[in-house]
Amino acid sequence: MRVLVLDDAEMNNLLMVEALRPIADCRSHDFTRPADALGFAEAHAQDLGAILTDYDMPGMNGVAFIRAIRAMPALLHVPIVMVTSIEERRLRREALEAGATDFLNKPFDPIEIRARVANLLALSRALRQERAHAEILEREVAAAVATVEAREREIITLLMRAAEHRDTDTGNHIARVANYVALTAAALGFSVEECRQISLASTMHDVGKIAVPDSILLKPGPLTGAERDEMERHAERGQRILETSSSPIVRLAAEIAGTHHERWDGSGYPNGIGGETIPLSGRIVAVADVFDALTTARPYKQAWSPQEARAYLLDKSGSHFDPGVVAAFLSRWADIAAQLNSVSEAA
Repeated sequence: MRVLVLDDAEMNNLLMVEALRPIADCRSHDFTRPADALGFAEAHAQDLGAILTDYDMPGMNGVAFIRAIRAMPALLHVPIVMVTSIEERRLRREALEAGATDFLNKPFDPIEIRARVANLLALSRALRQERAHAEILEREVAAAVATVEAREREIITLLMRAAEHRDTDTGNHIARVANYVALTAAALGFSVEECRQISLASTMHDVGKIAVPDSILLKPGPLTGAERDEMERHAERGQRILETSSSPIVRLAAEIAGTHHERWDGSGYPNGIGGETIPLSGRIVAVADVFDALTTARPYKQAWSPQEARAYLLDKSGSHFDPGVVAAFLSRWADIAAQLNSVSEAA
């Protein structure tokens, strides 16, 4: 490992380098100018094991030099020894506050300084090994988490493929809704990870429809009262299917499945709750789900224009929808319009 020696007196540097020579696996580099020493330290941060610096130097004293070293993240834990003939308590306190590790008095004892530096180099090696081990563990944990998340996404995808067999448009619908949900969540201040989670969870919002008979789910005309009641049961059925999972994302999906048909004014289903009693996840998916339903053609209706669907959201803001969620959704209108254009071009 390298040891940096800084003293404006060349003779002191020669004596110090000579004292350190017997230390195994140690290479000393001496400087008389703090600026040169700083440049060397930054360039060799990976194998710099210790720094020894004088205090009284022209241009930059030892305390200022220590502060400059500690300002470099890669050198934050490198041991620094101040070697000085000044015996002031104030100076020692100032140097410690700046980041000094140890002190030695001039004139120094070569045997003592050799022993101290050897101990500091051993400490540096141990710290580097510990950091390297921590980095390995961090990579292993990240890989394990990525594997779990990939399996979770795979399971969710398989589950939704099962739902797609019941409704030819389900796959496209859930992808569009997931994109709208991610845009809205980001506008509401969700973190990148939170946006990912709610977007993925939203893909399961209609999983309860797998229990709805084809005669109702695929009916081209209006539903009867009894058929409407049966269709509306998909919300609570979806929640029941998902809520026993130990996965945070699937539990979030259960919350969404059970609440995305609730309304801000309390007139929705299945529980008739309203306002902020409805989980925010359900309020977000409600806007995304209805907007996509309006702007896509179904067997029983024509697709609305984006402007008509936008006007509908504004008209129902405060009754059907959370006004804050509507505002967040519409604040990303450029992105939403771009998605609608790409869908129409693909069609």
